Amino acid sequence: MNSIDLSIVIPCFNEGENVMQLEHTLFPVVAQLAQQRTVEVIIVDDGSTDDTATHLFALAEKYPVLRLAHHRHNCGIGRALKTGFALARGEWIVTTDADATYRFEELPALLERCDPQVDIVTASPYHPAGGVDNVPAYRLALSRSASSLYRIILHGHIHTYTALFRAYRKEVVQTVPVRFDGFLAVAQLLTEASLQGYRIAEYPTVLHVRVYGQSKARVVRLTWAHLRYMASLIGQRLTQGSARTRLSGGRS
Repeated sequence: MNSIDLSIVIPCFNEGENVMQLEHTLFPVVAQLAQQRTVEVIIVDDGSTDDTATHLFALAEKYPVLRLAHHRHNCGIGRALKTGFALARGEWIVTTDADATYRFEELPALLERCDPQVDIVTASPYHPAGGVDNVPAYRLALSRSASSLYRIILHGHIHTYTALFRAYRKEVVQTVPVRFDGFLAVAQLLTEASLQGYRIAEYPTVLHVRVYGQSKARVVRLTWAHLRYMASLIGQRLTQGSARTRLSGGRS
């Protein structure tokens, strides 16, 4: 089996209209990247009930770099990522949205930041040099607030914890498990990679509103999921702090 430099993993659920655009938006960028590295594209159809699968099969016939995986039922974006990671052979693995809310033409710039001193590069619209373009206010409020709280809890420097558009060194996805089936997995992967000491760099960029289809995120449910997970992180940090205090007291 030939070695692969880069795997691009794209989860999708009922994204027929967006999948139809990939021939013009994604694959020209893949061809550009393939001039300097070996690339594979893995699209995970997470139980779509529209014409997503039909369009994906047509793309796979035309583009040999495309590999498909299908879930019989909708399992959530976290489970789709887990499936994609299991199939990915690249030394670097990029995850991104099928709806191009982060533009595919930014892939080369994201990858330029993947150097030997970095393990993860994450898109960061909430970075001072980033931005948002016409994103609905309710979605923006949840995402921005969650990222701010994660930053406080982790005492970190990262401005955005909720962006799917990322590049991971393969070791990271082999070491940090995907522990949630839904959208929470995106923040969980970054927070737990940070806690394990992996080096994270930000790529300031613009988050755009989707052109086709609707977001699959359920805002109220996702808000509670973030809050429960944050509470567990706070408890973990308090426990670790108490353990360090006891050890320090025992040595004095």
